[in-house]
Amino acid sequence: MFTATLIGETIGAGDLSAASDRLAAAGCAPAGTTWLEPEVAADLAFAADPDAARAALEGAFARTDVIVQPTARRRKALLVADMDSTMITVECIDELADYAGIKAQVAAVTEAAMRGELDFEGALDARVALLAGLDERVIAQCLAERVRIMPGARSLVRTMRAHGAAAVLVSGGFTRFAEPVAAEIGFDRAIANVLEVADGRLTGTVTKPIVGSATKEQTLGDWLVERGIERARSLAVGDGANDLAMIGRAGLGVAYHAKPIVAAAAAARIDHGDLSALLYAQGYRRTEWVE
Repeated sequence: MFTATLIGETIGAGDLSAASDRLAAAGCAPAGTTWLEPEVAADLAFAADPDAARAALEGAFARTDVIVQPTARRRKALLVADMDSTMITVECIDELADYAGIKAQVAAVTEAAMRGELDFEGALDARVALLAGLDERVIAQCLAERVRIMPGARSLVRTMRAHGAAAVLVSGGFTRFAEPVAAEIGFDRAIANVLEVADGRLTGTVTKPIVGSATKEQTLGDWLVERGIERARSLAVGDGANDLAMIGRAGLGVAYHAKPIVAAAAAARIDHGDLSALLYAQGYRRTEWVE
């Protein structure tokens, strides 16, 4: 059996009926609906052809996300997540660059790298080099003034961990941001790049090897092995091209408000809602969330 989860701002009984009709017309053999939260999220069970179900439902209802997956093992035991523009609302390197007066220049490179148009490691080295000489104290200032937790992030991580899951934050950004963000949200561990500092100023370099796509995918694989978790019970979420490998390897890989290359490749997308949509996708009812 399979489940299609609809998550939206206002979902009515008529929408669920229309969704069931679409599944039937696509040959998916719908088998009933269940509310996870009235007018916000609902599950539709069906028996066949998840690809046809996804094609039939995605984009069919205004401002509604649809996640289609096997019903078995939908509640995950491992979460591996990106940080910038996923667990937080900003790209930290762009915000640091703003304090140096070069945000537009750095942000353009960040955007191209996240779209998959540039080599991530080379682009990171080039951007960090532009920050050489920046006062180290700006990092703490940026963290306090600019970094905001993405809506739904705390509920997602804390609810999963309360039900026995592990959660790892793996970022192509920097430990000086990732470690406090991970602690605030509730992750088990944070992995990120180390900005090098000398005499209180950024040197314009990061410690090698760079945490990039390969590290993200390897982290997911390592935690599956170390914790004895089936691949099907893993969830990965991110927005940029350097998240593609881990998204592809996870049991459920999710593109979150993602760049087109990621949205096109991922098995599931969140285009409208916040990160709490991933709790509904796992079958958590609103009353089960840990705030």
